[in-house]
Amino acid sequence: MNEINFYKYQGTGNDFVMIDGREDSLKLSVDEIKKICNRRFGIGSDGLIIIRKSFSEDFEMDYYNADGTQSFCGNGGRCAVKFVKEKLNLLKNEYRFTAIDGVHTATFDDKDWVNLRMKSVDKVDFANQSYVLNTGSPHYVKFVNNVKEFNVVEEAKKIRYNDTYKKDGINVNFVSTINDTTIFVRTYERGVENETYSCGTGVTAAGLVSAHNDRGFNRIEVQTLGGKLAVEFDKKGDESFDNILLCGPAEYVFKGSINI
Repeated sequence: MNEINFYKYQGTGNDFVMIDGREDSLKLSVDEIKKICNRRFGIGSDGLIIIRKSFSEDFEMDYYNADGTQSFCGNGGRCAVKFVKEKLNLLKNEYRFTAIDGVHTATFDDKDWVNLRMKSVDKVDFANQSYVLNTGSPHYVKFVNNVKEFNVVEEAKKIRYNDTYKKDGINVNFVSTINDTTIFVRTYERGVENETYSCGTGVTAAGLVSAHNDRGFNRIEVQTLGGKLAVEFDKKGDESFDNILLCGPAEYVFKGSINI
C-alpha cells in the first residue's frame, strides 16, 4: 500500500486533486483514480492532476477525469498553474505547460485570476439549433430559456448517450443569455457523467458560440453554478477564433495523504 501526498484545489466549484509527480514516475490505474476521485470512498473531486517534469516547458499537466479517462480541462489547467506557483514555488511572469492537447500559457492578473490561453478553434458546427466545437475537449452547446431551472442532467443524457456521441462522449452545455455580454452556463461533463459546478472548456465553448454571430466585442462574462469567469478571444472568421483566454479564480482548499 502506497501513501500519496495530495493538495485539493477548486476553480469556480470545479474541484481537483493535485499530485506533485515531478520526482517520480507515479502511475495510477483507472481503479485507483476512480477511488481517489470518489466522494464517498476517496478524497472526492471532478478530476485528478499529476504535475510532471517537462523537458521543453515549465511542467506537464497530466489530467484524468473522475472515471480515469484522460482529456484537457480548462479549470484544471488554471488550478494547476496556481498550485505550481503556491505550493511548488515556481514564480514566473508567464507559465508554460504541456497537456494532452498541446502547449498552454497562463498569467495572473491584478485580481489574482489565472488567465489561461486555450487552443485555437478553427471550426464551429451548427445543426438543429445547437453548436459543436472542440476547445481542448469536445462540446455540444445549446441555448435554452431560464437555464437555472432547466433539467440539465436529464436533457444532457439524451445527447451524451445518443447514437452520435455515446461511443466517444461529448460534454453538453446549456446556455441562457443574461445580456449582450453575459451568459449563464451549466455543463454536464463526460468522464464525470454528471453536472459539475463549472467546466472551463465548456465555458469557453459557450462564450465563443455566443460571439459566433459577430456582436462586435471580444470578451464574454460567464456565470456558472460555482462562480464567475470570463472568456476573451479574437474572432478570425465566421467559425474560427484565436488568442482565446479562459479567465477566472483558482483556490487552494486543503492538503492531505491517502493510501492506495
